[in-house]
Amino acid sequence: MPNPLSARRLFLGQSSLVLSGAAVALLAGKHALAAKSDDAAAKDTQILNTALAAELEAIAAYQLGAESNLLQKPTLDLALTFQGHHKEHADLLAKTVEKFGGKPVAAKAKYSFPAEKLKSQADVLQFAATLEQGAVSAYLGAVPLFGNRDLSKAAASILGDEAMHWAILRQALGQVPVPSAYVA
Repeated sequence: MPNPLSARRLFLGQSSLVLSGAAVALLAGKHALAAKSDDAAAKDTQILNTALAAELEAIAAYQLGAESNLLQKPTLDLALTFQGHHKEHADLLAKTVEKFGGKPVAAKAKYSFPAEKLKSQADVLQFAATLEQGAVSAYLGAVPLFGNRDLSKAAASILGDEAMHWAILRQALGQVPVPSAYVA
């Protein structure tokens, strides 16, 4: 895993490549720009569907935690709040995929969660925290990949929400909520 400084350098390097590609397309004329735009929209739709699949998995994971009977009332309420956020994310992502002319992915009939390892509230919280950490990393990786910069802004907004979920879950586990100055 790259350190935060090299990750920022990698991000900045990728950003300049995107700008250079756009500049070349503009210089090549309208047809090249239109083709690049269509390719970018297809790529953006694929990224959106990947994010949607992850949000649907998170909804199912929080449902598993809620139905486990391992969560005490305030923690259960928090888990259901976070599940509601993931439902809002999924709804927005699905609508955006449709707006781009794509077909939103559907939730799986069954997910492979480690249900047999969830024996306490702490186990459920750690499972959720691990999923939220993965979501933060996934959105962090997706933000610079969007051809449509408005989608990058939306993904960054969701990333912020996922990071808050992760921090709150870490705190509930008695861990340092924000373990470092950078998300890797």
